[in-house]
Parts: sequence; structure tokens; C-alpha cells
Amino acid sequence: MSYQEREAKKRKTAYNGGNPQLSFRQPINVPAQGGRGWTVSVAFPSSTIATLATAEQRIAVPSRIARALAIFSIDEVIVFDDSPVASRPLNTDTSAYTGDTDPCHFLTHVLSYLEAPPFMRKALFPLHPNLRLISSLPGLDTPHHPHPKESMSYREGVTIAGMTKSSDGTLVDVGLEKPVEIKEDIPPKTRVTIKLSEDESEPSECVHPHAPRTETGFYWGYTVRKAASLSAVFTESPYENGYDMSIGTSERGSPASKEFPHSRRLQFNHMLIVFGGPRGIEYAAMNDEELGGMGIQGGKTRELFDHWVDVLPNQGSRTIRTEEAVFIALTALKRIWDNE
Repeated sequence: MSYQEREAKKRKTAYNGGNPQLSFRQPINVPAQGGRGWTVSVAFPSSTIATLATAEQRIAVPSRIARALAIFSIDEVIVFDDSPVASRPLNTDTSAYTGDTDPCHFLTHVLSYLEAPPFMRKALFPLHPNLRLISSLPGLDTPHHPHPKESMSYREGVTIAGMTKSSDGTLVDVGLEKPVEIKEDIPPKTRVTIKLSEDESEPSECVHPHAPRTETGFYWGYTVRKAASLSAVFTESPYENGYDMSIGTSERGSPASKEFPHSRRLQFNHMLIVFGGPRGIEYAAMNDEELGGMGIQGGKTRELFDHWVDVLPNQGSRTIRTEEAVFIALTALKRIWDNE
């Protein structure tokens, strides 16, 4: 349905939502200072849900992880396959439920859905069995999931069909009562990042997805990446020079308080924090053919990382689930990038 058709439908139903652009309130977490160039990434394995028996249990895991990513302002999440190569399915039907057949696909699918602003999900995510229980999950409530009347210079949007006032460019639904216009010609149902024009007579600007972070310091959600192995987490980094600080989490590591004392100040551009599944990061290295060829197995797995850290020494339970470890580790490590 085009924008004009939707407007006609609103008039027929006597819709009157006011003009949210005329009544703004400030978002709750306006950055205290300017842009932020550095990033923090989190990687965890597909085996995180391998032992879970029901769809309800499986979908709860990416939901909890997504909440942790949002709360701690994590910029990238990578789901890597740590299963034995011989046991991986050759062809997975990704149109069917994949929670029990292709955990990497399932986890990245759900994480991507949760990261997208709610108003654009219907356009970007067709109905799918993986998302059947998604309505029961809590939202992220991040700055790029704006409340209708928040004053934000940036918005996430999805392009829609319809004619602009100038007959050139593209209409973009940004979650306000009316769409905005951009100069670029972009196909419908494409996600874009928009810098709103202060002059309503001028078109808004389509910008890089990282612009809200790099220019103003807003946390603007996380990107999602799928990796075929632990080594691919490093070698397929989206950053030009990769990650210049890497942290592996393990109960066999040094306590975080010892590895990162308060007196120590660390400098980095792109930090990576890697979590293991039920059998640890060593299990992922064991099933990684590239690392096997390099002799990185077992205890040598720690050589992949700049820091090998135990984020909760003397734990009371025999096991800490990955989704629990993410919250614990980010709480323990957050002061590294807060520089407190």
C-alpha cells in the first residue's frame, strides 16, 4: 500500500493523531559529549541453544542477549558456529523453523528482528516460524526505537512507495505521522538512516548507519553478523584493521580485577569480547579447521586473545549459561570503555 493510499484510509477512519513533530520531548539518554569512534563487539556460539528442547526456551536466549547488548551499548554481535564440521547440515531450509536445525540462522534472525525499530518490522521481516513467539519478548527501548514525540535529529527509516512533492527522490517512513523525503532514489522496503531536516521545506538527508554514533555519540543499536567459525569472527571483521583488543572469557582465565586493575588505562579502537558455549571457547577452536592447522587447540586457545579473563571467580553454580555470562562479563568489563 502506497503512502497516499494509507493517508486516504486514515481519513476514512477519521484518524487524528496530531502532529508529533510539533510536540517534542527529549530522549532519556542524550550523550554527554560528542561523537564516539570506538566500538565494542560481542561474539557467542551457536551451541548456546544446542541443548535446549523447546521453542520457548530457544527464543528466550537471543532475547536476553539482545537486552544485554542494548543496556551496555554494544555495537556489533557475532554468532559463530562452533559445531563439528561433519555434523553441520549441507542445505538448511531457512524458510522453515531453524532453532533446531541451524542455530546460527535462528539466533541472527531473532537478534536482527529485535534490533529493528518496531514500526518497520512488518516491512522488513515477513512472517516466519522463527518469529512465532516474538511478541512475548521485551523490547530494547534504545534511542533508535524512538517514542513518537521524542526530539531526535536522527531516525531509522524504511523506504515506501509513493510520490514525493518534487516527483524526485524517495519517501521514508521514520515512525512519525508523515514520511520524510530524501533526494536519493531507493527501492521500497529498504532500511536507511536519516538525518532530519530542520526546514520542513527541505528534504532530509540519508546518512551512514554509524553517523548517529560517530557524530553525536548516540547509541544506535547493534549490527548482526554470522560467522562460520571462531577464526572467521576475527578474519571477517567489518573494521578495516580488525579488532585491536580481544578478550576471551573463560573460567580458566585470570580474574577481571587482576587483568584490568583500576589503575590501568586501556586504549582501543575496536574491542571484541568472545563467549564460549556449554563447553567453552576451546570447543569452538577444536571444531575450527583453520585454527587446527595452526595448532591452536585446547589450552593454546587463549593465544587467540589479548586477554583471557574469568569474569566471575568462585561462582556458586557449576555452570553459567552464555546469556548469563554476557550480563556478568559486560558488568565487570564496562569500566574499561567507560574509563572510570
